[in-house]
Amino acid sequence: MRQVNKSGILAVVGMVFAGLLLSGCVENKAQGGAGVGALGGGLLGSLVGPAKNRGQNALIGAAIGGIAGYAVGNEMDKNDQMQVNRAYERTPDNQPVAWTNPNTGHQYTVTPRSTTQKANGQHCRQAEIESVIDGRRETVVKMACRRADGVWEF
Repeated sequence: MRQVNKSGILAVVGMVFAGLLLSGCVENKAQGGAGVGALGGGLLGSLVGPAKNRGQNALIGAAIGGIAGYAVGNEMDKNDQMQVNRAYERTPDNQPVAWTNPNTGHQYTVTPRSTTQKANGQHCRQAEIESVIDGRRETVVKMACRRADGVWEF
């Protein structure tokens, strides 16, 4: 009877996990970056070191790649969020603000509308946000309210 290689099973489980991260369940760039990093790290890890440890090497590579990919993807999200916050905070009504994320090439245009004040004194503002991602144009209208720390929250 053939003995099951535990490290091989762990490698397969790690690769399946990475594949799930890359599937349609990915909600943001940080998760997508983690998935790509884990898959690349797992593949690279499986090719490095002795053959008997390939499963462990793949698992370690996937973990390191996932962490690195998440950090890169998360930073891109933060850059775009910072630009949106700046548009809500500083841009006059009906004046569009546009930028292109230098890391992704994604284009954004935010056009803030008038500011309203809630009964509790909190300021809220609606804006039209247009994005062009991978050639696909989408437009949404988002209401955000300014927190005490100055950040506009959807």
